[in-house]
Amino acid sequence: MDEKKLAYGARQFGTPSYIFDTDLLEKHVQRTRELLGKICFAVKANPFLAGAMGKLADRLEICSYGEFRICRAYGTAPEKMFISGVLKKREELLRILEYCGGRSLYSVESEQQFSCLAQWAREKKETIPLCLRLSSGDQFGMDWKTLLRTVEAARALPYVEISGLHYFSGTRKRSADRIREELEMLDGCCLELEEKYGRPVRLLEYGPGFRTAVFEGQEDTLYRDMKAASEAAGKMRWQGQVVFEMGRALASCCGYYLTGIWDTKETDGQRFCITDGGLHQLHYDGQMMGMYHPRFRLLPERDGGEEWMVCGALCTSGDVLMRSAPLGRARVGDVLVFEEAGAYCATEGMALFLSRELPAVLLYGREKGWKLARPATETGRWNMDKEAGYGTFDGDLEGN
Repeated sequence: MDEKKLAYGARQFGTPSYIFDTDLLEKHVQRTRELLGKICFAVKANPFLAGAMGKLADRLEICSYGEFRICRAYGTAPEKMFISGVLKKREELLRILEYCGGRSLYSVESEQQFSCLAQWAREKKETIPLCLRLSSGDQFGMDWKTLLRTVEAARALPYVEISGLHYFSGTRKRSADRIREELEMLDGCCLELEEKYGRPVRLLEYGPGFRTAVFEGQEDTLYRDMKAASEAAGKMRWQGQVVFEMGRALASCCGYYLTGIWDTKETDGQRFCITDGGLHQLHYDGQMMGMYHPRFRLLPERDGGEEWMVCGALCTSGDVLMRSAPLGRARVGDVLVFEEAGAYCATEGMALFLSRELPAVLLYGREKGWKLARPATETGRWNMDKEAGYGTFDGDLEGN
């Protein structure tokens, strides 16, 4: 997004705020599909993009009942929903089943989840497609022995269909070699699963965990890694379909976080600028106390080589966005724009800390222009006893 549009967003809607460029998102998704084929978008990466991604992706991974309600509100068809998540509360899962039935795909993380899904299918006499999640050694999914035991149980049930495997071992993989090794391992698993199940297994839902280059100096290998993953999938002996499940790799590039400089000072020779945002609203995987610099811009651009420590508005010494940033002669009123903020930044931070406002969220596209998806929202009422009444403190201060 060019600087004129970013400056307009900051001026018109204020800071801190997020801007998600849906034109850039669409272009990136198209390129991704050219490289990988079928893709699934993990809604947890950015639920504000669920509406757009419901049209661009083949499927949406939904990991909570709240995400299900968001996708349903956007009009996402059940056929495009992949109901996932390590925790599926029975009452919530039953509500989803009543709405989606056998039109959606369901991930199975445990024998208990399998039992709940199978019971519903038997009672409703409706076949539901299941993806058994294979664990990579953490709390997600089932080990191979438990998974095969689940397959054996499914063989005796008329309304349960084992559609395939679901696998994700972590994000930001530094090398495509790890992805090749995983696909080779999953190739063998899919073949054995077909043998044990006695029927074809049509699907591998695979989260490659591609690394995205969000910090200055990082080499951007995303498309190269995607090509390598596609080639590895093409060499599999198993003849089913691989669907690549991604969140960060799809959404990161389209997001900008805007935060205004509200104070500048020098302490013992160290220049500080204080912004109205902070680490509670800007989260990059791998960031440590501002040691790595995200890609950023200063609006307007300032001359001079002065280095600044950029700190947020939180009352903690850990709220450091950048330890040494070349901002030149930065002034109060300037705006810092952090790029690659389209994934997780808007949802992973400490949103309620210090009862500060949630930032505004803006969507921009050439055809529809600017859309205020969420105004800046006070959080104080969520950090207190509701019986006390939040009140209109600004009005009280003015004597109203």
